[in-house]
Amino acid sequence: MTVQAWIGIAVGAAAVTEDLGRRQVSNWTSGGAVLGGLAISGGTRGWHGLADSALGAAVGFGVFLIFYLLSGMGGGDVKLMAGFGALLGVPGVLYAALLAAAAGGILAVAVLAVSRLRRRRSSRTEAPNAIPYAPAIVAGAWLTLIAGV
Repeated sequence: MTVQAWIGIAVGAAAVTEDLGRRQVSNWTSGGAVLGGLAISGGTRGWHGLADSALGAAVGFGVFLIFYLLSGMGGGDVKLMAGFGALLGVPGVLYAALLAAAAGGILAVAVLAVSRLRRRRSSRTEAPNAIPYAPAIVAGAWLTLIAGV
């Protein structure tokens, strides 16, 4: 396995743990991914690799920024995608974003179904909780790493 894959695994595991446990992804996790991506790309491919990694981070950030601005996603999720963008580069982060959207849709349906079952079993009428989106982002990034895009 490559260093890029190991960083992706470590970042993904940390992000999912943080999001499920505390409902937020730390700046350390996302920042570590950005720095790791920049260092790997810059070290292996020079200035072109560094530029590709920086552009990947910017595209990853921009892809989910609109959802943050519409209050559909937290800032940690946007920064996490920027971190994976630095690791994956532009084509990879776009592919990962599509896979994350698909995984997020599946996750949302599952959460809503479980929430509906719980409401039926209790007399309370509460709104469903916010869905932690880091698992979907990580699924998209990991599948992209496996596919080698």
